[in-house]
Amino acid sequence: MITLCSHEELKKAKEALENIERSCPDLYEKWVHIINLTRALQFKYQYMGALIMNENCRRYAPEFCQGSVIRLYKSELAKLTSDENIDTLRNMISTFNNADFAKISLLAIGRSPESLMGTSAIIN
Repeated sequence: MITLCSHEELKKAKEALENIERSCPDLYEKWVHIINLTRALQFKYQYMGALIMNENCRRYAPEFCQGSVIRLYKSELAKLTSDENIDTLRNMISTFNNADFAKISLLAIGRSPESLMGTSAIIN
């Protein structure tokens, strides 16, 4: 997917993420865990995002993956979505929807807004 996002929007998203990390550290830790698991399993960020946002994820679902691995992934993701502060994360994601799940996720795990500037092709 090709995305275009302004530097200012990415900086604001980074600030919002830092606020969530300070105000809801358990939620943030669970989310970073899911981001890292998504990366390790080579799932699409869009798949993760659709599951978090309770959207239809069929289009982004892994095609060649054992059912047991998907069940494990969803079990881990349920720990995040059952957190009492999940709406804080969902609201932040909705606010910065131009940044897409991939860029927001990369910001959450330490990438700088500058490194995500302009057009980029990120397999989500």
